[in-house]
Amino acid sequence: MRVALHTKVRADRVEEYDAAHREVPAELTTAIRAAGATSWTIWRSGTDLFHVLECADYARLLAELEKLPVNVAWQARMAELLDVVHDYSDDGAGAGLPVVWELP
Repeated sequence: MRVALHTKVRADRVEEYDAAHREVPAELTTAIRAAGATSWTIWRSGTDLFHVLECADYARLLAELEKLPVNVAWQARMAELLDVVHDYSDDGAGAGLPVVWELP
């Protein structure tokens, strides 16, 4: 399944956010893949962040990552940089952006 998300970086932390993503811990990327993600891309327009990820089961991915120490540490770091964070709770599974149109 493909999931699109919208988060928002704090205007005064954009450079820090970009820098952090140049150094995502290998342990975290391994955990994301193990939880079922096959790809994850983040685009930034100003302070708006748009994520598109491919995974077998988004709810399962969130459940597996939510309490994993490497992800908890990463999310704490991101919480310092973001105005709108990625929701890893049960409610987060329904937080994807609705599809409005796709090229058939």
